[in-house]
Amino acid sequence: MLNLLGSEYRLCDGISRRDFLQIGSLGAAGLALPDLLGARAAGANRANPSDKAKSCILLFMRGGPGQQDTWDLKPGAPAEIRGEFKPIATNVAGIQISEHFPLSARHAEKYIIIRSVHHGRDAEPEHQPSVHRMLTGNRQVVRQREARKDDYPHLGSTLARVRSRRSPIPAFIAVGKFPEPEPGTTAGFLGSLYEPFTIDQNPNAANFRVQDLLALRGDVPLERMAGRRGLLNAVNREMDQLVQSGAPAVMGNHYEKALDLLGSPKVHEGFNLTGEPAQLRDRYGRNTFGQGVLLARRLVEHGVPLVTVNFWTTCDPKVHWDTHEKNFSQMKGSLMPSTDRAYSALLDDLSARGLLEETLVVWMGEMGRTPRINSAAGRDHWVNCMSVVLAGGGIAGGRVYGASDAHAAYPKDNPLDYRDLFTSIYSCLGVDPHTELPDAQGRPLRICNGQVIPALVG
Repeated sequence: MLNLLGSEYRLCDGISRRDFLQIGSLGAAGLALPDLLGARAAGANRANPSDKAKSCILLFMRGGPGQQDTWDLKPGAPAEIRGEFKPIATNVAGIQISEHFPLSARHAEKYIIIRSVHHGRDAEPEHQPSVHRMLTGNRQVVRQREARKDDYPHLGSTLARVRSRRSPIPAFIAVGKFPEPEPGTTAGFLGSLYEPFTIDQNPNAANFRVQDLLALRGDVPLERMAGRRGLLNAVNREMDQLVQSGAPAVMGNHYEKALDLLGSPKVHEGFNLTGEPAQLRDRYGRNTFGQGVLLARRLVEHGVPLVTVNFWTTCDPKVHWDTHEKNFSQMKGSLMPSTDRAYSALLDDLSARGLLEETLVVWMGEMGRTPRINSAAGRDHWVNCMSVVLAGGGIAGGRVYGASDAHAAYPKDNPLDYRDLFTSIYSCLGVDPHTELPDAQGRPLRICNGQVIPALVG
């Protein structure tokens, strides 16, 4: 994963993933990515039927949004349960959501609200294991705070591994920095070749650009690519003995592809937000998250299979969805308005461009929040029931799947295990959820162990 300008924040509980290959003066010249491209060219299980979603945008609400304040309000519950927010009608009869999602309420025909997702009664209600479960669809055997090489891979890493594609743009891009390294945010046992290409810069900044990420060295402009090709040829001649002794004969080709990535106009155009009309940028919201979501739309339009946008803000790096205190002031003040604006703009924009049917949009966090409000006017961790929203990707909208009890504490109808959710997501993306991939020791591991829910994805 490439990182630039990291932004730190901590929740209540608390190059590093892949050094670019350097061979003599090759590293000084800023060349990179050949082994990455080579491994991906080797391929794996290929799957992407034409009738399945081509791309996925994952909007990850880091910290865990309260289900009873967003998509599953309980106006009939006692005050200490229902909280301050009121439900409003959507444009689909019978479906209500929070009053602080007024723009999203106008697009209910495009999405399905799942109100019965749960982690299992014995699941740890902590951030790290919950993030791992909700980004990989699998449970850790041993709980820990930091990522390990034997973790299950992020959905995007798995998709990058199994998808067959020809594009200079990375297959898995993460917009927004996670506290790193955390379980579930990395490629895990797939290896560092499938780590996300991470954009830590603020896409709302006037000087936002990723050219430095792509060029790798700020003092080496793209105009010097031709000179690098000459250097490449010289290095390849020196590597003939390595090739003859068993080194991959295609290594030179992968360096050539790496140069194509660095100099590709398509790559740079995909990251160029200045090409978007000012009015459209305003609709997404002139804030970090809003412009990150717009960037995600632009990237899937340029052929990126999965883009995840991790919610974080520029006004205060400590603002996230882990609302143990002042839940309602935080939700209505900064969290929900920016989310509502960006989410509704994304659905409208994808639909207008004819991209919604081929783009699965997933809205979720790692957990829900406790039904009862605590003494600090907040809600604490809760993994027994949460809401997830899916749109596009062939999923029929205008529906609610599952139901929670009177306090949004436990599923009442159609409980959905997180593993079944992930298996269904893989199915929408044309990936066989029974696919097995080798871990670091070569042992085959199934990418997901749930079941496809036909009523959910039909």
